[in-house]
Amino acid sequence: MIVSMQDKGEALLSKCSKGFKSLVRRKQVDSVHVRREGHQLARKLTALDLTAIGVGTTIGAGVYVLVGTVAREHTGPALTVSFLIAGLAAALSAFCYAELASRCPSAGSAYHYTYICIGESVAWLIGWSLILEYTIGGAAIARGISPNIALFLGGEGNLPAFLVRHTISQLGVVVDPCAAILVLIVTFLLCAGIKESSLVQTIVTTVNVCAMLFIIVAGGYLACKTGWVGYELHGGFFPFGLNGMLAGSAIVFFSYIGFDAVTGAAEETKRPLRDLPLGIGMTLTLCCILYMLVSVVIVGLVPYYALNPDTPISSAFSANGMQWAAYIVTAGAVTALCASLMGSLLPQPRLLMAMARDGLLPAFFSDINTRTHVPVKSTVTTGMLAGVLAFFMDVSELSGMVSVGTLLAFTVVAISILILRYAPPEEVPLPSSLQQFIDSVRKQLDDDSQSMERKEFNDVDIVEQSPSQSDHGEASIQYPLIEKQFSEGNQDKQNPQRRRNIAVWNIALFCIGVLILTSVASAEYLPSLVRFSLGTVGAAILLCSLVVLACLNQDEARHCFGHTGGFLCPFVPFLPAACILINAYLLMSLGVGTWIRVSIWLIMGALVYISYGWRHSSLTNAVYVPMAYLDHIYRASSSHQV
Repeated sequence: MIVSMQDKGEALLSKCSKGFKSLVRRKQVDSVHVRREGHQLARKLTALDLTAIGVGTTIGAGVYVLVGTVAREHTGPALTVSFLIAGLAAALSAFCYAELASRCPSAGSAYHYTYICIGESVAWLIGWSLILEYTIGGAAIARGISPNIALFLGGEGNLPAFLVRHTISQLGVVVDPCAAILVLIVTFLLCAGIKESSLVQTIVTTVNVCAMLFIIVAGGYLACKTGWVGYELHGGFFPFGLNGMLAGSAIVFFSYIGFDAVTGAAEETKRPLRDLPLGIGMTLTLCCILYMLVSVVIVGLVPYYALNPDTPISSAFSANGMQWAAYIVTAGAVTALCASLMGSLLPQPRLLMAMARDGLLPAFFSDINTRTHVPVKSTVTTGMLAGVLAFFMDVSELSGMVSVGTLLAFTVVAISILILRYAPPEEVPLPSSLQQFIDSVRKQLDDDSQSMERKEFNDVDIVEQSPSQSDHGEASIQYPLIEKQFSEGNQDKQNPQRRRNIAVWNIALFCIGVLILTSVASAEYLPSLVRFSLGTVGAAILLCSLVVLACLNQDEARHCFGHTGGFLCPFVPFLPAACILINAYLLMSLGVGTWIRVSIWLIMGALVYISYGWRHSSLTNAVYVPMAYLDHIYRASSSHQV
């Protein structure tokens, strides 16, 4: 009876251990060894195409409104500095994305990197969050286009009747046919092919950038004529102080979200190792420069307190006798929204395709069209869902959920950089069909290793010990050189694993410290003494773990992880650590209502993963082998096929 209970307990423990390992199982970096079945995405994009996609996705119509609201309420003339600080904060995430994109240039972006570096369950939650971000983001952008088109045409009455918003009184909803039609048009363009859609994206983005250049040049000319009155104020350059400027930076930070869309097209890039980091860098640099120049001109043209919060740029030109400039500004806003819509709908089909390839979603989403080399089924599904939401729902209240997906992705990408540098995966999964080659190679390499050890041992001139000298202590005295060689060999094998364990624990402690510190910083309802005490504990954990990581040597295996020779993130571990801290603080600063809605969505995602993804994962029956065996196994498999 007791033995039976022990057996059941051991079986239950074994199942739990197996279940936990399946949650953190990691997939292999796609390489020349991985031959995908069926048709592939077409590699047609250059660095210029990627930059157009990134700039078009990042510069939305929000900047045409954001400058007025933030300047009036938070920064005053210091709006330019807020954009600079926000751009530098976004650059931290861009550096992390650039390294992972060049090392792992496959579809899926943050989901793909998380699956490789952290594990399947976390990757699923990131992918599920990004699905929400792209869907709601696309619908919200589409709903914002029709009012701007109406404004450009002189009022909603000038729109064709079938495009005008209507209210269904029985349901209490306002339908937007224009938004739904625009989503369908963009979906059709994306189905036509990546080169065709990127060409349209480039044209639309160029028009938007030209509108912003007009604002900069014409606004600068007017400001020079009027003497830059916006900067000649009694309150000085920082009327709201340093805190106001930093609060403005936190708000305008979200205007930089979108550069990660570049990594969504990684599998369609001609030279990913060079073009992906270049596309990310050029996107962020151009956006930061344009944002700063526009803010310099608008805040200098009109005193910040006189800016119209709804139409700050148009009203600034109208106040200086250029009412016609409103048409150019509105045209820029419309093209900015169209470019952002294309950028929002472009990555999601590729994300669904990547998740379906890994078995976490049905294979339906992984099909690639034979003619256009685009995941048409995923694209149509994405377009229909976004179109329905844009037609029936006012998703502006859900826009905060978009930020959660992006900030979570930014955070786990930075954590992935730390893992990659200090504790990269030692084993890779291979299909069980290669089991015979795995066993053969493992036996061969083990035999070779044993023979080498025997050879090295025999090469040393060792005098056979007498029975009186068999004690370990005496042997170490009589043969100190031999004892030293063996001890050093054992230390070489043990030290790397010990260093990896220390690194993993300190990465985990750093994340815990960040969580405590940012939670306390945003919890204004707590007593000041409690906040200070918990904040001190969190800061201590954070700093101690970061110091330990800085003192540790990075793992040598990082040099051969993924595709080598690409971009490397500088200042590790400090840069990824700062990135994690900033993004975690922004996440914690979001409202409680947003987190409740996001939690419901994540719980739904966990149920989908447990009921489908976990059971159908491509890694369910995978065999994990050391990295050192990989080339030998593929070589043995190839020679057998020949």
